[in-house]
Amino acid sequence: MSRVVLDGDRLVSHLLNFPDDVEKLVFQSRPQEAAGESKGGAGIPADILETPKEYVFCFDVPGLSKSDIQVTVEDDQKSLVIRSNGKRKREDTEEEEACKYVRLERRAPRNQTRKFRLPDNADPSAISAKCENGVLTVTVKKLPAPKPKTVEVAIN
Repeated sequence: MSRVVLDGDRLVSHLLNFPDDVEKLVFQSRPQEAAGESKGGAGIPADILETPKEYVFCFDVPGLSKSDIQVTVEDDQKSLVIRSNGKRKREDTEEEEACKYVRLERRAPRNQTRKFRLPDNADPSAISAKCENGVLTVTVKKLPAPKPKTVEVAIN
């Protein structure tokens, strides 16, 4: 009986049977690998959905407006980069100066960055984003599948 040893990412991929493109999106774009992000930060949580025509990235960005978020394509159009640089404003009461918070459990968002390598079939010129109800949705259209090229060869 042979024994196969897999590292953590390959083991999860093997057990869940991820397609190659989705595996590249998920495992090659850890928050710690994103340029400019502090070590140990969890980054912006993300869900990635692949449909037949597009990739859909969903990010939780509670308390941030669309002006606090930047979506760019970098590295020669091979990486999708999401940056947040806004701060949640605490509700201060103006009625009494003696008011103070007794407990603060909701962390205010800090500058965060997530970077995702786009698959080869992603169209970097067809990306759209919307931010509604604390969720940023970025849609990346897929390029049409190349048609097989048939070359007829003459038989001598």
